[in-house]
Amino acid sequence: MSVRGAVRGPARFAALAAAAAIALAGCAATPGSEPEASDSGELSGTLSVFAAASLATAFDRIAEEFEAENSGVDILPLVYDGSSTLARQIVEGAPADVFAAADEMNMTTVQDAGLVAGSAELFASNTLVIVVPADNPGGVTSLGDLADPDLSIVLCAPEVPCGAASTALLAGAGVEVQPVSVEQNVTAVLTKVATGEADAGLVYRTDVVDRDDVESIVPDGAAEVVNRYPIAALADAANPEAAAAFAGFVLGARGQKILADAGFGTP
Repeated sequence: MSVRGAVRGPARFAALAAAAAIALAGCAATPGSEPEASDSGELSGTLSVFAAASLATAFDRIAEEFEAENSGVDILPLVYDGSSTLARQIVEGAPADVFAAADEMNMTTVQDAGLVAGSAELFASNTLVIVVPADNPGGVTSLGDLADPDLSIVLCAPEVPCGAASTALLAGAGVEVQPVSVEQNVTAVLTKVATGEADAGLVYRTDVVDRDDVESIVPDGAAEVVNRYPIAALADAANPEAAAAFAGFVLGARGQKILADAGFGTP
């Protein structure tokens, strides 16, 4: 079965699903393990995955390969958005089976609500780059240039992982930026820069892989501001066996290769 088109920026859900299990504390980095077969044999049914916007390219491929390996499973359109938005929706009762966040803080929000089955596992890492339109009209070459009041700079909102990382990176460099807008996910930042609505922005290095409509600059200090990505099957999952298997696939050798090909680092 093929994965249908991804859904970005879903509407809020009203009903709160009751928590079925207590989340275990902490995130452990255990990539490399493969999914275990369920006691009932072949996996089947639908599967709903909520994932950080920066994971879209990699998770579209992972979902396709997971479906190819598990022909009885139909993955619903993957829901991509800012991790804080997704965490809030899950806590408010959004019907998700799997959550993959771009930072540990937003996974902790879901864990603290008792909505993680077992424990969350770290599966990838990412760092920031400066992104500019392909012709770089603002002549941006460093973080310091982002403070120029004559330039239009767009950043992720501070509450989302790319925004928190941007704040830390800029603070570490002693650079103050007055953005013309702040966005709820990294995809929106990239889109505004690529279309020329902004002179520059900060996005993840994975967002610019194989893009010819933007240029990227690795800023000083980027290696010291690292986002680590956790994944978990959710306690209220309608399809818990498939949810656990999908998380295992992401942590396994095939999932890790897809993530590495997309530019992600190890946890």
